[in-house]
Amino acid sequence: METNGGPPTPEQAQSALAEAEHIQASAAALSATPWPNWFFATLTLYIAALPIAYGGVMADEDWLLPRLAWMGIMVAITALYMALLAVAAKAWREKTGVALRLDVLPKRATVPFMLGLPVVLVGSAFVFRFTGSPVWLFAASLIGAAASVGFHLAFVRLHRASA
Repeated sequence: METNGGPPTPEQAQSALAEAEHIQASAAALSATPWPNWFFATLTLYIAALPIAYGGVMADEDWLLPRLAWMGIMVAITALYMALLAVAAKAWREKTGVALRLDVLPKRATVPFMLGLPVVLVGSAFVFRFTGSPVWLFAASLIGAAASVGFHLAFVRLHRASA
């Protein structure tokens, strides 16, 4: 915007503010773009596997596999998940110039998800330990996978609405 050497007119100042707001909104929308599909699948599989593996670690006695094997599985899937999260974040940052962010999502969706999902995933292992019924683990696995898919779809809808 050119001001011909003098101070900007009120119209030019309003135009510059509107342009700045538009750029800020575009950056927020870009950073709210959904995870890459391969990472969404990885996250969903991790969430689905976590209650079963944690249940194996928490079992009173060996359940399907020795407890040490379950602990190894937990460590391996968590390390793999964290490594893929780093790869997804780096690739996204290189592609778009912004970091992957969850803070642009509505708090009414993210807070219950981030508080409730761990309770379901970890709580099912404790219930399994006390009842001995693996149904709790499989139910938590399905609930976690469904929550992951639902959250991803909401993420996609938010991005499309803001783009």
